[in-house]
Amino acid sequence: MTDLSYSLSLFCPDRPGIVHAVSGALAEAGCNITESQQYGSPDTGTFFMRVAMTTTSAADVLEAGLAPVAGEFGMQWSLNRDGARMRTLVMASKAGHCLNDLLFLQRSGTLAIEIPAIVSNHRDLEPLADFYGIAFHHVPVTPDSKDKAEAALRNIIAGANIELVVLARYMQVLSDDLCRDLSGQAINIHHSFLPSFKGARPYHQAHTRGVKLIGATAHYVTADLDEGPIIEQEVIRVDHARSPESLATLGRDVEGRALAQAVQWHAEHRVLLDGKRTIVFN
Repeated sequence: MTDLSYSLSLFCPDRPGIVHAVSGALAEAGCNITESQQYGSPDTGTFFMRVAMTTTSAADVLEAGLAPVAGEFGMQWSLNRDGARMRTLVMASKAGHCLNDLLFLQRSGTLAIEIPAIVSNHRDLEPLADFYGIAFHHVPVTPDSKDKAEAALRNIIAGANIELVVLARYMQVLSDDLCRDLSGQAINIHHSFLPSFKGARPYHQAHTRGVKLIGATAHYVTADLDEGPIIEQEVIRVDHARSPESLATLGRDVEGRALAQAVQWHAEHRVLLDGKRTIVFN
């Protein structure tokens, strides 16, 4: 039989014997461990682990072998087949740089995601969706239609069996209820000038203040705006010779890289939540 590749991600209260028990269960199921990473959080007393393996056993055999160990240690865990593409909904407004990066990387096979749909509150990016042959949903948002728009979004998520939502420069704030429902399943990107330079034209504000570093932060979406657990950050050094437009161009590149990396790690089940921060097994 051909070997199958899986990854196991888990967390539980930290105590002795976890690695031994997990490794033993996998060995009993006929697995060959190819990668193992673990971390014990001194702040929360939680143990995190990700194991990659090859085996000829089916997933149900592995799950049956792991279930007693998970019960004994109070684990929350997931077993995932390598190569499976995570169904991902991308939301954007008018800026298309992050969306374009994700679409290109998906098509090239670099990202372990499948994008069946794009949602936008404007029509500017519809030609880009058409170019890639992906369904485009125009969902306008106004103060009076926000509830209706989110109901439509929920229908799209359910209808397309979406596993991950990516806000690729989507310039609308999601409701607290929707943020809670998407907890750990929605990723946002923004420039790293916050909280210093808020509002419009942040790169012009940064230029005026003579910043020397610009960057981007990819994080999980929470009800606390732009304060969710951070997955990835990118930074680049600049100098006084850069115009505001040049800073903005560099910023778009940094945003695209940070978001794509965060999406990749999430899709490969390398990110685990530890309270308000993340454990990333990269």
